[in-house]
Amino acid sequence: MTTHRIGVIGGDGIGPEVIAVGLDVIAATGVELDTVDYDLGGARYLRDGVVLTDEIVDEWRELDALYLGAVGTPDVPPGVIERGLLLKMRFDLDLYINQRPFVLEGSHEFVVIRENTEGTYAGEGGFLRKSSPHEIATQGSVNTRHGVERCVRYAFELADGRPRRHLTLVHKTNVLTFSGDLWARTFDEVAGEYPRVDTAYNHVDAACIYFVQEPQRYDVIVTDNLFGDILTDLGGAVSGGIGLASSANLRPGGVSMFEPVHGSAPDIAGRDEANPIAAILSGALMLDHLGEGEAADRIRAACGAYADHPGSTTEIGRAIVDELTGGR
Repeated sequence: MTTHRIGVIGGDGIGPEVIAVGLDVIAATGVELDTVDYDLGGARYLRDGVVLTDEIVDEWRELDALYLGAVGTPDVPPGVIERGLLLKMRFDLDLYINQRPFVLEGSHEFVVIRENTEGTYAGEGGFLRKSSPHEIATQGSVNTRHGVERCVRYAFELADGRPRRHLTLVHKTNVLTFSGDLWARTFDEVAGEYPRVDTAYNHVDAACIYFVQEPQRYDVIVTDNLFGDILTDLGGAVSGGIGLASSANLRPGGVSMFEPVHGSAPDIAGRDEANPIAAILSGALMLDHLGEGEAADRIRAACGAYADHPGSTTEIGRAIVDELTGGR
């Protein structure tokens, strides 16, 4: 049996609690992990000023995957952890795909593929006459053919392997006439290589309406970094809440990172109240990445049975472990 080397970042708030449950659930499947713990996040920054060093990133390149709980504390200024840890991780490890699955009532499941390293999050821009009455701020959106195409191609590959074989591009091409044009042309050109996949296009504002009123129209969605960030939070809300929302930050063929998206929730940290389902499902996505698909499917089935299970963090985790082990 293969043992997978995993970097574990419990992080802040409820992060360590839900990751501990996620690791217990993975252990219950029989998959063997060799874990390396990393003390990173808001609490670490407040203690000694460390956010994420290049040396740690180099260590991560030698691992199979990263499993992240949540990072951020109210005492850290906004942007320090987001840019210094989360975005640095995405950029330095080239985690160019963000994949978020959603399951609705009636068992309809759809997936959002978000480009994860470009767009407005690339940090292009600046200030002129900052803090003066005539201040100017610019914030650009960086879109390369290479970055767009590899994201679009990943989405087509995913859609081609699913029963519906349907892929929707979401953008705002009528207003964003440069970046939108690049995305639309790339999408159309790559579509010619996937004749079995049906395609559609929605403006992002229309997609927000459809997420609420008619999410069943979607199978796989591909979109840019900013629109993907917004749509995936909306997807979490319409599919049971962000306490159930898992995510994968992928570099296909390389080390990738898996995290729930509910944040550190400092108001309930240490109270055994956090829903661990999102962290558990993120662990299942990690197992998919590691080639442990059968174990991942077992975890998803067990979570489906206990998605509405009342109880504490540890009680829900124990119930899912019992489901996987037959109560042994």
